[in-house]
Amino acid sequence: MEQAAGSPAVGGSYPQKNAEILSSQYGINLFLAGLLLTFAWAVHAVGISKSHLLSYLITLMLIQLLWMLWYLCRSCTQRRLIRDKDTHAGARWLKCGITLFAVITLILDSFKIGYYIDFSNCLSPTEGIFPVTHAVHTILQVYFLWCHAKDVIQSFKTLERFGVIHSVFTNLLLWTNGVLTESKHQLNEHKERLITLGFGNITIVLDDHAPQCNCTTTTLCSIFSQGIYYLYPFNIEYHILASTMLYVLWKNIGRKVEHHQQNKTPFKFHGITVGMIFGLIVLTSTIGIVVVYLIQIGGSKIKSELALTMFYLHAIFVLALMCTAGIVALLIYRLEDRSLDNSKNPARKLDAELLVGTAAGSWLLSWGSILAIICAQAHPKYTWYNLPYSVLVIIEKYIQNLFIIESIHREQERVNDDIKTLRIVTVSCGSTLSLTPLYKEIYNGTATRDTTEVPCLFKGNIYGRENDGAAVATEEMSQDNSSVMHSASDFSFYSRNSVTNNKRRILKNIAAFLFLCNLSLWIPPAFGCRPEYDNGLEEIVFGFEPWIIVVNLAMPFSIFYRMHSAASLFEVNCKT
Repeated sequence: MEQAAGSPAVGGSYPQKNAEILSSQYGINLFLAGLLLTFAWAVHAVGISKSHLLSYLITLMLIQLLWMLWYLCRSCTQRRLIRDKDTHAGARWLKCGITLFAVITLILDSFKIGYYIDFSNCLSPTEGIFPVTHAVHTILQVYFLWCHAKDVIQSFKTLERFGVIHSVFTNLLLWTNGVLTESKHQLNEHKERLITLGFGNITIVLDDHAPQCNCTTTTLCSIFSQGIYYLYPFNIEYHILASTMLYVLWKNIGRKVEHHQQNKTPFKFHGITVGMIFGLIVLTSTIGIVVVYLIQIGGSKIKSELALTMFYLHAIFVLALMCTAGIVALLIYRLEDRSLDNSKNPARKLDAELLVGTAAGSWLLSWGSILAIICAQAHPKYTWYNLPYSVLVIIEKYIQNLFIIESIHREQERVNDDIKTLRIVTVSCGSTLSLTPLYKEIYNGTATRDTTEVPCLFKGNIYGRENDGAAVATEEMSQDNSSVMHSASDFSFYSRNSVTNNKRRILKNIAAFLFLCNLSLWIPPAFGCRPEYDNGLEEIVFGFEPWIIVVNLAMPFSIFYRMHSAASLFEVNCKT
């Protein structure tokens, strides 16, 4: 009987599992087809042009737009239904971040439209249709994520799985397209800089896919073409954040949610002044270093070497500080005895997997640099700074990953409730109730100072009668002893709580400092400050083309790691 009763439940799980497998395979094939088309355009394959790639991306975006409109319409017709929500998914600060990147992406789309208008004589119509479609797609997708990122879909589950996974891989393909376009621009600038460093044996062949006609307005064309590449880093971050939020939505389809109250963890600046000050110093100095680097690099051999030396010394100092802060935080965790939250949470699991997975990009580049330094026959002076820099990149990400993953898995403290309970007990039985006679005096116009008339809530008895002297004395002594006991307990509890608060304050300052440091380290590679390109040593050891391929594959993951770490550290700061 038990097996017969349980068999329908077991059998009912098979269609859901099959739908998950089928939808994931559909998404992977969709992505591989787009990836191959992107690669074919990048290597100038015969018969493949940019219009073919853009047509494919436009088609994917239109299909996603139709699905999102259908989902929004169905949600409007079922507004009265109570829906399950995943409280851990789609945090408000994450939505605000993706909105900021989306606004800058819309500016990028407007630049592309202006660029198409100026070169309309020799560009395919798809290059004008693409930014318009992409702008509409961005606006509707941000609205969809704001309203439905927390949904746990329980109806039309098979259809919704295909719609959500289609959206995930559409954003991944748009991210890939942005990464490729931005990388090709960076590669062209890198080839021009190599001559100034003395690597004249490398063939300089620019590959910019520039339009074969003159611009109608030279000034505007220059603004649009240069501005586009400064906005691409934000577009890249927007699509990767959108794909992760949609992936969590896909994992939540058909999930049984445990209904429990989640403590809200708002961000507060109070108590993190030290971490913010040091972090802002790092951020300001990093921006200055990037500006000087971009100005000096490629000017001459001496200027380029000085720019590389300056970058390495600054990065070594920042990474050393981050390693120290991470070690201190981990030591504090080792001294605490708090349990871990091992409940099922797709958003938290994805955060941990992305941290480790994207860190592999930087580790690959760092090990390549270490191997090049060991194997190179000639070592310019500035290349020796690359060794401690590469080692610290490996160590810093290892420590930071441990800190973030342990932080997001730790249960929140519940000290505040104990403090409130202690205060109630102390007030009920302490001298605070001596204010009651003053209230009576004001209300009745007479002074009543007999403390024996004040009830003690802790003992649960009411003393409102006249007692003899011995009884009164006994009661006063018992109240004095009770007061002493509560004072000792209060001092012991608050001393422990003071230590806990100090630990929390240190952890919050460390999280704030690491948050700003990760934002600082996101800026250099995102805006073209890439010593892996410019020092030239790795290209001599591995060869120009192989090393450039490695950098172009690994750098996007390294850039995303910094932004994702900053987002995770923001959550750690709120939760601590």
